[in-house]
Amino acid sequence: MAESFFAALKNERVHRTQYPTRAHVYRDIARYIELRYNSVRRHSGLQYRTPKQVYKEYLNRQLAA
Repeated sequence: MAESFFAALKNERVHRTQYPTRAHVYRDIARYIELRYNSVRRHSGLQYRTPKQVYKEYLNRQLAA
């Protein structure tokens, strides 16, 4: 899964952007992870759900138990 994540990160963000400083890189990647990768992008390993959806389902199961 880590290899898949880094491949997506490189293809969807890093290779398409020129960064003036490392600080810009860190902020942009953090933003990508939180706003795109976890919230919008569906993952085949999660039955085509987003990580945010899976996490919400997990929390709901924990509260129900």
